[in-house]
Amino acid sequence: MKRIITISREFGAAGGTIGYALAQKLGYEYFDKELILKAARASHMDPESVMRWDEKVSFNFGFAQSLFDFYNKPLSEKLYLVQEKVIREIGEKGNCVIVGRNANTILKEYENSLHVFIHANPYWRMEHMKAKMPDASAAKISEEMHAIDKARKKYCAYYTNTDFGVADYYDICLDSSSLGIDACINILYELSK
Repeated sequence: MKRIITISREFGAAGGTIGYALAQKLGYEYFDKELILKAARASHMDPESVMRWDEKVSFNFGFAQSLFDFYNKPLSEKLYLVQEKVIREIGEKGNCVIVGRNANTILKEYENSLHVFIHANPYWRMEHMKAKMPDASAAKISEEMHAIDKARKKYCAYYTNTDFGVADYYDICLDSSSLGIDACINILYELSK
């Protein structure tokens, strides 16, 4: 039986770390930002420009613009459509862990899927990110946490009409600050078997 695991996460809650370790433990393929680059290559977009629009909503997208005119859409709109196609292709193959990119909503109708949200308290997230970004100040990390979570919420609402981090849209929500990274990996591993 092929399985799909999607992981949405707050910035600094170790969702990527958990997802990667889980994929390794299960022998599954792991996808995160490489999805964007794959989508960029598939649609002949400039990868640098694509990375700037990762999980962001275009500020210039207006209602006067045709929703069906792919070639005149802003880069963020084009990217989302291509990325959605790539995520569906990965989902068809199965045995994968996909972090971010609204994969939980894109693949919600797929059987044998597990949709996860990883969150943590702000202090734990700050400490986790300090270890990953030792040269960044606490103020800079805090600013990044706030900005990225806000962008993810906006991105999720804009493209999926759902609420980022709301339990209704996931099968399980785990608090990595209470449980610890290893326990989160083990819980998800047991659920995936």
